Amino acid sequence: MHALRPLLRKSLFNIFAASLACAALLAPRAASAEALLLIEADSGKVLQAENATIPWYPASVTKIMTAYVTLKAVKDGKLTLDTLLTVSPTAASQSPSKMGFRPGTQLTVDNALKMMMVKSANDMAVVLAEGVGGSIDGFSAMMNDTAQRLGMTQTSYVNPNGLPADGQITSARDLGILARSFLRDLPEYEYFVHIPAIRFGKRVTGNFNKLIGRYPGADGFKTGFICASGYNLVASATRNGRRLIAVVLGASSGTARAVKAAQLLERGFAQDNLTWLRPSLGTVDKLVPVDASPPNLREEMCGGHRKRPASDDDDALIATNGGTAGSTSATGGEAQVTFFTAGLQPPLMKASELMASAPAAAEPVLVYTGPTRTGTALIAAVAADADQQATPKARGKKSRVAKKPDAADKPADKPKDAKTAAAKPDAPKPDTKTDSKSAAKPAGTKHAAAKPDAAAKPAASPDPAAKPAKPKAATKPAAKPANNS
Repeated sequence: MHALRPLLRKSLFNIFAASLACAALLAPRAASAEALLLIEADSGKVLQAENATIPWYPASVTKIMTAYVTLKAVKDGKLTLDTLLTVSPTAASQSPSKMGFRPGTQLTVDNALKMMMVKSANDMAVVLAEGVGGSIDGFSAMMNDTAQRLGMTQTSYVNPNGLPADGQITSARDLGILARSFLRDLPEYEYFVHIPAIRFGKRVTGNFNKLIGRYPGADGFKTGFICASGYNLVASATRNGRRLIAVVLGASSGTARAVKAAQLLERGFAQDNLTWLRPSLGTVDKLVPVDASPPNLREEMCGGHRKRPASDDDDALIATNGGTAGSTSATGGEAQVTFFTAGLQPPLMKASELMASAPAAAEPVLVYTGPTRTGTALIAAVAADADQQATPKARGKKSRVAKKPDAADKPADKPKDAKTAAAKPDAPKPDTKTDSKSAAKPAGTKHAAAKPDAAAKPAASPDPAAKPAKPKAATKPAAKPANNS
């Protein structure tokens, strides 16, 4: 029996290798537009890698490096989490997603980090970059130095938030290295990568990473999206003391990237007893980089075929029985993967069902502007931010309401003035200055035009066409503020 064991292992290995080869040949062509990576956090051992060393646009997963550089500066004593930073005009001008603070607003490093990691706020990334590196360029240089030191040989940065830029490049391999480094080098600040939600004033924003609060053991990291990159996700989860990191780049939707990451993680946790069957893929740092240009997925992600504009907070569900890019993955059909979940019914769920379920209840973390506060001072700061959120809207509504009568009164006053002035000099002048409505009124009288005009408006009721015209003109402006607010 002992003599047969090596032969049995060899046969099983050959069968497994052949099945992998067949799966690669039969995999849908859409899989080539994705990069997937699964590694062990502690050892860096690669459990699965597909297109993992092809260059890719990182989008907002860039902010993992922004957080790493910032928190390393905090750890080294160059600043503290309580250090006040100021929103500059450059930060305020960043494209959404953002907090939208006005230039001159101050907030702590701690609050800026929480807003950046949960809401993926582009303006907060610039606030941190300017606060730590002096400028976007100065901070980008720090990011690139850090990437080289960590062995991220395929990565370059030109901004701290991942907004579209040709020089902003990474790979699944490098993101796996970065996530491992974050956990290894900054364990005391790890909570920044798995905050379930933040509350700013009256507004609550949930983490764009759909695994948090849904996938058992999920405990990080960050999402990202731009049209050129597709939907990206770096995710981590821990089970029975074993932590895995999954990287998904180029998924078709926000839900698709979460489902794929969950599938990778689940297979990784299930591999404990079968590792001897699989050929070793080495460690993540030993993966050989591919010299190529990043794929540009703009047309596929943001073309006219989409029903609504794509964004990082994309909650579109994916079909589980169709041929969509999200329904199956290079790791196998979704129907083959089920999840043992705690407190969810039924006890076994498909990945898409898990991601579609409501996240576990969690208290949002309070964030606020101004210096660090506690107790009643914190309550007052949160209330002040809530008031500030409501005030601009209230003022806007008042000003709009006030402007409507003004706008209606001025046209009514001007014709009167024009006509009374016209009655003294010359009759033709009112006709040249007034529009078709006022021109129709003096047609009956000239000298009595000023007074009958005031009376003409009530008396205009016999003319059914004239009366509806003015209410319509008045109601149209009223509809616009409702749409804009």
